[in-house]
Amino acid sequence: MKNKRLILTGLIIFFAIVTVPLWYNLFSGKKPAAPELEYTAKAKAAKVCVEPTAFMKVNHMELLYMWRESVVRKGERTYVNSNGKKFNMSLTNTCLDCHSNKDKFCDRCHEYSSVRPYCWDCHNVKEKE
Repeated sequence: MKNKRLILTGLIIFFAIVTVPLWYNLFSGKKPAAPELEYTAKAKAAKVCVEPTAFMKVNHMELLYMWRESVVRKGERTYVNSNGKKFNMSLTNTCLDCHSNKDKFCDRCHEYSSVRPYCWDCHNVKEKE
């Protein structure tokens, strides 16, 4: 009997110590700050992306997947956005034309979200000199 109490007490203490970070974050009410993105001069001048900012924050990967399928499988290279404006379907020549600083734009959100996209396995970013 005595060993059962010690084991149970030890398990409760272990569980309490291991879950302290969870309880702290749950009850502190603090939300982690979203990363500050640095836009290039070209992106600031354009003021709009391929689609509205709210759409791009949530759906940019789906858009890129759709572009990949359209270009590779169907041979279509022109995207018409929700406002009727036409864009070339190209991560390298369209997206990275404005968002050319991968470290200060793409990587900040991806690291914040703990996402490791495989875009960069094929698409190269020009090194800054």
